[in-house]
Amino acid sequence: MQAVVGAAVVEEAVVVVVAAKPCKVTLGESELPRLGVGLGYRDAFRTDVFRNANQIDFLEIIADHFFDPKPESNELLKLLASRFPLIPHGLGLSLGSADGLDRGYLNMLKRVVETVQPAWWSEHISFCRVGGIDIGHLTALPKTKATLKCLKENIRVSTSEIGAPLILENITQSIEYENDTYDEASFLGEVLDENNCGLLLDVTNLYINSINYRFDAVQVLHRLPRDRIVQLHFVGFDREGDLLIDGHSHSTNLEIWQLLEEVVRYAPVCGAILERDEQLPPFSDILTELANMREIMNRDFVET
Repeated sequence: MQAVVGAAVVEEAVVVVVAAKPCKVTLGESELPRLGVGLGYRDAFRTDVFRNANQIDFLEIIADHFFDPKPESNELLKLLASRFPLIPHGLGLSLGSADGLDRGYLNMLKRVVETVQPAWWSEHISFCRVGGIDIGHLTALPKTKATLKCLKENIRVSTSEIGAPLILENITQSIEYENDTYDEASFLGEVLDENNCGLLLDVTNLYINSINYRFDAVQVLHRLPRDRIVQLHFVGFDREGDLLIDGHSHSTNLEIWQLLEEVVRYAPVCGAILERDEQLPPFSDILTELANMREIMNRDFVET
């Protein structure tokens, strides 16, 4: 059978729903399900994800891509939600903005989350808006008490509006601040514990920062609160001279696979998402990476 969504035709797939194993992670009153291994949804993958639904455990959607209230957008969102567990991932909430949250953005994000009814939703530990102006990219925050206070208020406001559990993502650090008073692990731990949030551990970002700023990624990992590591991101990194770049354009490097194994041994991870945005390979290559990650999670799944 086929379904028409917007201008695309997608083949309907038979999906067998299997009860998810608990991942033994609790946020607030919610015990989170173990979703497995999935893919960051992009329109370029639309037909392939439906044809291969039995090899994709869940999808992460960019919430901002579904803010458009047009019928085609709503139809696609509902179709995806009928076939896969969906996790909304925000790009522009700007939790680190000192001037507070954009209420219009928050309301649109809330609508998407309420439509999907996810196990959790995610945003970045960063800012992308200053003085009401969108600066166009995610920017790292100073690791200070003032930043922690700002994050706490913005997280309070967002979670009072959106009831699903919130998990927060670490980003690549393009700059260092002279007034930093926390290192990477202690800052992340403070943010998570103060706000009772989970961690979306971008393993590629952790590795990139460790190389660019010369620290031990495994040591930082083992200082993070293991019971707050809910979901992972992974993809290959790019090189630009001596620096590593998070370009979402290459298959997962050996170094990232090795770090993923270490993470899954350490923490009771509920889900892992492959992110690809550029230089898209044949979809069979995507499925191979998902299968590799699923084998790691099944082999090294941690009971705590």
